[in-house]
Amino acid sequence: MLKVGLSRAAVIFGLALAMVAGGPAVAAQAAYYNTYSDIALLPNVSCCTGVQGFAAGATYLYSVKNHTNEDDVSVIYRTNKSTGTTVVMTNGTDDTSTNTWLGHGNDMTIVDIDGEHHLFVVTMAATGAQLVKLRYDGTTYYKAGSYQISLDGVTKSPSGISRVAVTSTAITFMFKSGRTLYNGSLPLRASSGTIELTKAFDLQVDDALVNGATVPDLGTFASQGFFYDATDKVLYNPLTKDNRSIVLVYRNVSPATTGTAPAATDLSFRITSSKYTAFEIEGVGISDGTLYFNTNRANADGSYDGVHAFEGYTAG
Repeated sequence: MLKVGLSRAAVIFGLALAMVAGGPAVAAQAAYYNTYSDIALLPNVSCCTGVQGFAAGATYLYSVKNHTNEDDVSVIYRTNKSTGTTVVMTNGTDDTSTNTWLGHGNDMTIVDIDGEHHLFVVTMAATGAQLVKLRYDGTTYYKAGSYQISLDGVTKSPSGISRVAVTSTAITFMFKSGRTLYNGSLPLRASSGTIELTKAFDLQVDDALVNGATVPDLGTFASQGFFYDATDKVLYNPLTKDNRSIVLVYRNVSPATTGTAPAATDLSFRITSSKYTAFEIEGVGISDGTLYFNTNRANADGSYDGVHAFEGYTAG
C-alpha cells in the first residue's frame, strides 16, 4: 500500500478532559480525516477513461470505468484490498473485457443471492434500464437482470444506490438523486421489472461543517455516489469540485427517516490535493471498518485514477 504524502491534520476523538480544581470540562473536538493511502491505480484502457461506480466487498474493491461523455461501453476493475492486485474483469456473456449495459455506471452495491455474488449498477439512463444486475464469480461477470425505475409513474434515473436489507423474498435499496434519498425494493430473484420509488429524506449539504467550519461553495460541489451502512445506520455522501473532495456523514438514518437529515458536526472527511488538479471521489464503501473510495485523479502529467482508503478512520 503506497502512502500518500499529504499533511495530516490532528485527529482528536471525543473524550472531554476535566480541568484542574474541579473546573469545567474542555469541549471535545471534531474527528477530521484528510489523508489517504493508495491501494492501486486504475489505468485507462482504450475504450474507457472515466471512473464511475464503486463497491467494497469483504476481499475485493470493484470500480466501473466508462467511455467518457459517451456512456456506451464500460469495464469493471477488481482490486484486492490487501495486496492492490487489480485486473479488468471479463464479461462472460461474450468473453470480452467490455460491456454495453451499464450506461454511466455511476454507483453500485453488492448483494448475495442464493450464495452467488451480484453487483447492482445504476445506469442513469433516461430510457431502457435504469438498474442492471450482474452476477460475478471470481474475475468473470454475467448480465443477470435489468430493471426500470419509476417515481410517481415517471421514469427516474438515480445516481446512487446502496443495499439496505436482504430477506428470503426481497432486496431493499436506498437510491439517491441529488440530495434526495428514495426507498425501493425488488423480489429477491427477479431478473426484470419496475422499481417504484418512494421519497425518504433529503440530505443537508449547505452549511454542513467540515473540520468544524463551513465550506462557502459547498453547494456548488457535484454529488457523487453514496454508501449506507445499514448496521450502524450511517450514510456517507461524497461531494467533489476540481481538486477537492469532501465526504459528509449522516447518523441515525434509515428508510423510515423523513424531512432533512443533518450532516454530522463531529465527523468529516476532506482531501484537497496539491498534486492533482482533479481529485474527484466517485464512490465510497466500508469494508472491515475502513472507508475505501475510488477517484478520477489527474494533473498535467496524465491520469492517475485509483482506489484508496482514508487513513486513521475505523467505522463503528
